[in-house]
Amino acid sequence: MKFSNFFIPTLKESPSDVKMRSHDLMIRSGMIRQETSGIYSWMPLGYRVLKKIIDKVELLHDENGINQILMPTIQSSDIWRISNRYDTYGKEMLRIIDRNNKDLLYGPTNEEMITAIGKQYIKSYKNLPRKFYHIQTKFRDEIRPRFGVMRAREFIMKDAYSFDIDSANGENTYCEFFKLYLKIFNQLGIPVIPVRAPSGEIGGNLSHEFHLIVSSGESEIFLDNKLLDQSLENFELNQILNLDSYTDDYYKEIENKNYFEKFRSIELGHIFLFGTKYSSSFNFNVDSENGKFMPYMGSYGIGISRIPAAAIEFSNDNKGIIWPKALSPFSVHLINLNIDDSECSEFCEKFYKEIKKRNIDIIYDDRNERPGKKFF
Repeated sequence: MKFSNFFIPTLKESPSDVKMRSHDLMIRSGMIRQETSGIYSWMPLGYRVLKKIIDKVELLHDENGINQILMPTIQSSDIWRISNRYDTYGKEMLRIIDRNNKDLLYGPTNEEMITAIGKQYIKSYKNLPRKFYHIQTKFRDEIRPRFGVMRAREFIMKDAYSFDIDSANGENTYCEFFKLYLKIFNQLGIPVIPVRAPSGEIGGNLSHEFHLIVSSGESEIFLDNKLLDQSLENFELNQILNLDSYTDDYYKEIENKNYFEKFRSIELGHIFLFGTKYSSSFNFNVDSENGKFMPYMGSYGIGISRIPAAAIEFSNDNKGIIWPKALSPFSVHLINLNIDDSECSEFCEKFYKEIKKRNIDIIYDDRNERPGKKFF
């Protein structure tokens, strides 16, 4: 990309309502633009970062045999009434009435819809296990949206769902996703810590969140410092189920608290194993050699649009953003300091084309501007 063609609407001053460093840098660098409270447009620079995250998530899910689908953002209230979540979810769920007076909703999550899909198409134990994922814009009507895309009302999520024969196989799938998440964040350059967590509205009895430790984080986690030195991707199932790290909700119930240390953090992912909670609600039965059974299910989410802000909170200085290599909008920044010199311009043009041939992300500053403006 040539700088003369690249649209970067930078700002010199920070908006008055900015409270977090990442929000400030994303606005001033032209990555995002606020449209209304908690809703943002992703501008070209920001979208390049977002796309790199999406590409990595898609690649690693595909490599693990997880089928990509795309479910609609607008859902019927009927399936949410089957699970009894339509009336209990709260005001965060945006409810809609269409011209035919039918109750719809802007889906904050997709457990009901994927269960309905599974019930229609998965009829035999021979069709199991099955894993699906999709990347979609979601909306939750946060009471206090703040910190830019860190706590927005509209956001992009990766959600995955699994169907298994029984609890043992469900736990193995859960373990696979646990390790997959560690691999994804590791390759993105985001050193997350997995912690035991409550299941909340989703339900179930096994749940982990994936947190990035930063002093500005909203969350509070408690963990054994040994976790910081371990190679987490090598965890076995029994280690995952007995992980010594907890969100503040779980920490209150622990008796021996002497060896835990408290950290501020940002939650970037959450996985759940909720068993037959939804397959039971939907009367979703599958044929087996010994009769019928209800599939054992799990769900696995990553906050895609939260990751750029979290990465900035984790790594920045007084000059700006220090991107991890995997998230940097461009790998090479070529600056022509003497645009009027034909020899210099010819060399830069040739170098730019050669780098592009090698599929390396490059931004070439070909503007006729003074050097100071090009550097800053």
